[in-house]
Amino acid sequence: MSWFESFVLGLVQGLTEFLPISSSAHLRLTAAFAGWHDPGAAFTAITQIGTETAVLIYFRKDIARIVSAWFRSLTDSSMRGDHDAQMGWLVIIGSIPIGVLGITLKDQIEGPFRDLRLIATTLIVLGVVLGIADRLAARDETGGKHRAIKERKSLKELGVRDGLIFGFCQAMALIPGVSRSGATISGGLLMGYSREAAARYSFLLAIPAVLASGAYELKDAGEGHVSWGPTIFATVIAFVVGYAVIAWFMKFITTKSFMPFVIYRIILGIVLFVLISAGVLSPHAGESAG
Repeated sequence: MSWFESFVLGLVQGLTEFLPISSSAHLRLTAAFAGWHDPGAAFTAITQIGTETAVLIYFRKDIARIVSAWFRSLTDSSMRGDHDAQMGWLVIIGSIPIGVLGITLKDQIEGPFRDLRLIATTLIVLGVVLGIADRLAARDETGGKHRAIKERKSLKELGVRDGLIFGFCQAMALIPGVSRSGATISGGLLMGYSREAAARYSFLLAIPAVLASGAYELKDAGEGHVSWGPTIFATVIAFVVGYAVIAWFMKFITTKSFMPFVIYRIILGIVLFVLISAGVLSPHAGESAG
């Protein structure tokens, strides 16, 4: 991998990680369209450490409060009813599904799941699901001629059951094209949570999963055509760009609909199917060389 490739892929990772359009799919597609080797699951997982570092810094006050309350609750029973302490347990519980499935499906994640036909399918299907969830949220928030405005749930109402459902939604992102934020936000909206609550928990829930995945894949970094230098460079680029994107996205969702992302996902998925059907793009583009 050249330094230019690593710069572009780091930029793509930072731009797409927090948007509900799938960063792993866009890394895969960028390489395929440019005629580069598939950067692979290890490169993707490690560069995500950069974007998760942006989450750690952006939500540093929330994270510090949650971690502090969680540790105190281990020895102080009076703290166990504290919302922040409970949030610490809910993040741990919600991380179990992706941890178990990530290890179980490792070979599929690095192989069959990177087929461009599957990515096109997941882009479209999750796009439709996100569109439905967004529409339901908008209906509750705006009401209507014969419908009163309905208040959506906040994270203070999050329990073990919903935490696990969020976790299983996040685990779906093991398939490129699903999108970690897209799946968890869709799940949250369908369960009745507000856009801001669903997005905030989505980002907090991703921290242990992404950091653990990146650490696990470190052993494979530097193998094949991807060396350590470009991987680290791409990770730094992803961090800088990712921080700017997350700040923008958290403001965007408070007043805007997810429909632009829904339309983009569906169009991209259709274009992929057309290109593959026409023989312009191979569903395994870059894989053999990667």
